[in-house]
Amino acid sequence: MVLWLAAWARAATFTASLDQSNISLGQTATLSLSFEGGSPANVPTPGVPGLDITRTGESQNLSLINGEMTSSVTITYSVTPRRVGSFAIPALTVDIDGHQVSSQPLSLTVVQPNAPTASAIQSGSQIAFMTLALPAQKIYVGQTLAAQLKIYLRDDVQNFSQPNFSAMTADGFNVGKGVYGARYRTQIGSRVYTVLPAAIGLTVNRAGPLTLGPFTAALTLVLPSPGQQQDSFFQQFGMANPFAPVRQEQISIASGQAHADALPLPADNVPAGFTGAVGSYTMTVTAGPTNVTAGDPVTVHLQIAGSGAIASLQPPAPSAWTGFKTFAPTARTETTGQLGFQGTKTFEQIVTPQDPNVRALPEFSFSFFDPGDGRYHVLAQPPIPLVVHAAGAAPAPTLAGVQPSQKSQTAGDILPIRENPGVLAQIGPPLLSRPLFLAAQSLPVLAFLGALLWRRRADSLANNPRLRRRLRVQALVENGIADLKRLAAENNPDQFFAALFRLLQETLGERLDCPAASVTEEAVDGQLARSGAPEALLDELRGLFQLCNQARYAPVRGVAELHSVAAKFETVARQLRELPS
Repeated sequence: MVLWLAAWARAATFTASLDQSNISLGQTATLSLSFEGGSPANVPTPGVPGLDITRTGESQNLSLINGEMTSSVTITYSVTPRRVGSFAIPALTVDIDGHQVSSQPLSLTVVQPNAPTASAIQSGSQIAFMTLALPAQKIYVGQTLAAQLKIYLRDDVQNFSQPNFSAMTADGFNVGKGVYGARYRTQIGSRVYTVLPAAIGLTVNRAGPLTLGPFTAALTLVLPSPGQQQDSFFQQFGMANPFAPVRQEQISIASGQAHADALPLPADNVPAGFTGAVGSYTMTVTAGPTNVTAGDPVTVHLQIAGSGAIASLQPPAPSAWTGFKTFAPTARTETTGQLGFQGTKTFEQIVTPQDPNVRALPEFSFSFFDPGDGRYHVLAQPPIPLVVHAAGAAPAPTLAGVQPSQKSQTAGDILPIRENPGVLAQIGPPLLSRPLFLAAQSLPVLAFLGALLWRRRADSLANNPRLRRRLRVQALVENGIADLKRLAAENNPDQFFAALFRLLQETLGERLDCPAASVTEEAVDGQLARSGAPEALLDELRGLFQLCNQARYAPVRGVAELHSVAAKFETVARQLRELPS
């Protein structure tokens, strides 16, 4: 007990530290909050713009050195930067056993990782590095291409995580999908590297000098522990020793820059109706039905297939829609390449010929610029023949069973207007102006709000055991007071004081958050007195406990005295409920 008191009497300390104050973008630092001489009541999570700070764990340590006991608590956080720059982690203040203690502010510097030099790569000192290249140096605006990204991992890397790219700088490009290819091994200098190739889809969005990169990524590598020999029996077969101790290391890698010159599309010989398509395409046009009556719909299917920015293709316009009523086309895109640069785009449009003199659908043409040969191309679809019939009057239907001698009536195209419409019904006020209708509409809303409140209350009770216990004890005290009054009226002191002692235990146990069976008179002078309860309330509780103890030896007689004790407990229970938890 003396050792514990000495440990708690020491002044509590609070320190904050970073395992590293300078990191590269993509790496993660560890923030440690250490508390000595007590346990913190509430530890806030630091909030710094540009940093993702996540709590990762908590550890406790209790040691006894030269008769002096020390206790410490350490809470760790992972700090991941989202951008380059200098960050200040402010001082934190926590409550340790009623005392406010603060830590010192910290600073963290995040720098952009740089690509290694060629000599460093050839020497084999780089555990991992990344390269970036463009397939061509001369490109055109609107052209699609795939950049080649390669991640090299040295042969002593036993395992690795998926690369997490934190920056992909692209000046003059729209970056699309990225796909990984099959891994392979290559030798650079005296070391063997595993290569992770990837293709990244790009679309040129402006003319002039373009720059791609640098790209930065974070990797977690599994490496042999320091001091372990690299040459082993397993490495002779290209395997890592499964029994050797390993370590994890988080690194950031960066690529160099790739440059290209983007040319604008030629201004000469631009086809009429050119909509900016760049790539290589083919066109197919079908329509049906081709034998219709004037006013009947004809569906035109126009399909463009090839390679390029398939999703951004616009439908080619025909030469003229003279004699047709047209509707807006719908489009459907289907890609076949992994980067989304190959596939087909199908346009479907409904047209209706209005003139029986129409003999064909108009000619369709689609033009595009091919960066492979640097020229414009025009795809033309000849007119599709149509047979359009005039819309004639429908013959009158022949009724079965009509005798030749009976007169037949010719049905008219337009029904006559009824001269006498009959009795008109009175139109009432609209539903929105009727109070009963509005009240009926509010019933589902009120039912939903009631169910929501009931559900939130149920969730609050499920997640708050102290609240559940408080409500249960309140109901128990209300019923118990009624039982005390009944037992007082019956002049039954034995059961009266037994019930009173049980109610005192339940009430104090809920207030002090301890089992009710363990509550005795000592709890009044101990935990309840330290919690700041008024002295008058403490005296009333002591008197009630003494009456319960005296009742075993000198029972109280008289209905009036028992009713007085019941009223005193009711007042004490109400005052206990008003104390802060």
